[in-house]
Amino acid sequence: MGDLSQVPTEFLTALSALRKATCRPELRLEELPAPSRLAPYAVALGAEVTTLESPPRPPVHGPAMGDSAQGGGEELATGRFILLHDPSGSAVWDGTFRIVTYIRAQLEADIGNDGMLGSVAWTWLVEALENHQAPYRNAGGTATRILSESYGSLADRDDSIDIELRASWTPTGPQVQSHLQAWSQMVCTFAGLPPLPDGVAALGRRRRK
Repeated sequence: MGDLSQVPTEFLTALSALRKATCRPELRLEELPAPSRLAPYAVALGAEVTTLESPPRPPVHGPAMGDSAQGGGEELATGRFILLHDPSGSAVWDGTFRIVTYIRAQLEADIGNDGMLGSVAWTWLVEALENHQAPYRNAGGTATRILSESYGSLADRDDSIDIELRASWTPTGPQVQSHLQAWSQMVCTFAGLPPLPDGVAALGRRRRK
């Protein structure tokens, strides 16, 4: 990011808050190159949930921790978390910060065919933010199901469905620790890892090959 003396205090406060986020050990979180065209200041994190076939990493993560643990487990879910900041504010965002996220997980075909899958995924987002007491406004997003069918020499593979959730919302200030924790819990929920919030059922893990 260059000279930190030129970085707004609010954005530095937000980065510090992200570093304090505590996530589950199944979640591997690392910093990625941030987009440069969406806002004057940005930080991006990538997440991956795998089966634990190697010792879990410490549960505290943040943008300052660039050394990701090397795990050998099966991938269950992936995601991206991007924090944008424009000191001038944005009428579209309704604020000076915006969080943009993406989560993807593969499900068994019989589970992925549930017509309520998209609305369930959106409910997970809303409930995760509320359960972690992460104040926000102006949230929006899309849920997409992608069917994968195999033919020819791959015909013995089972059909599968990927669920993708793309969402964004405006945090009420730079204290975004709870927002990252809520999102990381969502990634774990997509991966089918218990426990889940009260009243929310798991979709189930992806099919083992």
